[in-house]
Amino acid sequence: MSRHDHPIWTKDFISITITNFMVFTVFYSLLTTLPLFVTGSLGGTSAQGGLVVTIMLVATIITRVFAGKIMEKIGRKRALVWGAAAFVVCTFLYLFVDTYSGLLLLRFVHGIPFGVLSTATGAIAADVIPNERRGEGLGYFTTSMNVAVVIGPFIGLTLIQFAPFTLLFTLLGVFMIIGVWCAAIARDPGIPASPQPGKKKLSIHDFIELRALPIASIGLLASFSYAGVISYMSLFAEAMNLIQVSSFFFLVFAAVVIASRPVAGPLFDTRGPGTVLYPCLLIFAIGLVTLSFTTTGWMLLLSAALIGLGYGTLLPGFQTMSIQAAQPHRSGHATATFFIMFDSGIALGSFVLGLLVNAVGYQYLYQITAAIILLTIGALFLYFRLSSVYVYEENKA
Repeated sequence: MSRHDHPIWTKDFISITITNFMVFTVFYSLLTTLPLFVTGSLGGTSAQGGLVVTIMLVATIITRVFAGKIMEKIGRKRALVWGAAAFVVCTFLYLFVDTYSGLLLLRFVHGIPFGVLSTATGAIAADVIPNERRGEGLGYFTTSMNVAVVIGPFIGLTLIQFAPFTLLFTLLGVFMIIGVWCAAIARDPGIPASPQPGKKKLSIHDFIELRALPIASIGLLASFSYAGVISYMSLFAEAMNLIQVSSFFFLVFAAVVIASRPVAGPLFDTRGPGTVLYPCLLIFAIGLVTLSFTTTGWMLLLSAALIGLGYGTLLPGFQTMSIQAAQPHRSGHATATFFIMFDSGIALGSFVLGLLVNAVGYQYLYQITAAIILLTIGALFLYFRLSSVYVYEENKA
């Protein structure tokens, strides 16, 4: 059969991708503007501004632990629509926040539907994509997040220069109304779990997909290193007197990710994950080393291209492998497990690397994260070796 017999760009795939794009556009726009809202409108400190970012991520990680079970109980489509509706309500509630404690509470509450919603979109997207093209399809799906990394901050930081935050919050709420509509028309073809006779006790399998945990843990190492980029790029550029050029960093990052998708996705599906992931990890490490030696604008943008080419393919690759490691009806749990580890890597990396940069500086910080990526290559090699032994023994039995 040809690729045309297994289309990716169906109505369901487009709808769920737009929903995902809207969610992450709102997420990244608030991520970059709320610290300014805290220091400007609420009279808070920079440290308090950072906390409003962290507390939502903490709520999201906690929610992801239960997301698989929630989707199993009420259905993934219902979790998707309800999560999107709750996300929209939370977005409009920023209009009424006038105290820092109120903002912290709202950020924590906002993280709950975000955890369910972002898990549901990933799980449903994996199932509306033909199995033969899952790596390619999830690559396009996760590109919506990479584009949102650029679009969200651009909208937020541009708008607040000449308009009040209330206009920004209203606009983001309207974006999410579009997201809710797209979520409502998307179909979930997921395989339902087999009913279990009798009442059984809760176990770790109700929350975590153990088969996806090894590859998701390797993904944690990659997201830990990426946290040094997403959390400290603006501060690094300011220290290097490259703040004007830094606004183009994620633009170049996203452009390279989009350009690489038509090549990386099909290669993943036809030649196997190792063919794509090993080179991408190496390119990611080279990009981090290049960033560590950056002193000029062109070097900063070169590192953006290398990091985009490397890291931009790792996220859909590891997510695809996590889903493929699980049984079909456990794709929601596998997706939740992957994002628990991914988000934990970002949160842990932002905290640990923040402590580290004060001790060693940005140059050594990015060299250390590059070394971690080299260790990730070794971990992936070990995973493939152990997986092949497991399959061999299973077939032998």
